[in-house]
Amino acid sequence: MAKLRVGVVSPEREIWSGEADMVIAKTVDGEIGIMPKHAPVLGVLVEGGLLKIKRGDGEADLVAAVHGGFLSVADDEVSILAEIAELGSEIDIARARSALERAQASVESGQEGADAAVEAAAEAKRARARLRAAGEEVG
Repeated sequence: MAKLRVGVVSPEREIWSGEADMVIAKTVDGEIGIMPKHAPVLGVLVEGGLLKIKRGDGEADLVAAVHGGFLSVADDEVSILAEIAELGSEIDIARARSALERAQASVESGQEGADAAVEAAAEAKRARARLRAAGEEVG
């Protein structure tokens, strides 16, 4: 079976590269699944979304928390250019839970003003994505 060549990068580093059977990402237009022979596409990734890379051949799927960026598909090559991305296996779960709790408390208090509330809601979304990427249940 044909494979996709996949590269996931952020401004800080290359997150992952290799071959995969399928890539699933959440864009502003909805979730998209990419398999070999997919038509060319360019998509904008959502803040706080998950990226799933299905490698096949008995290898474990990779899951990453992705916070904004772009997805490009052409000629069986998938390029993920993320503003911020973390593999689920790299996420510090205790730290992510703590960030979620702080953000939720800030949103619920509503005392910091509109700009702070928007930033707290965005931070809560990022923390939830990090926890889901790490395989944790999020309420």
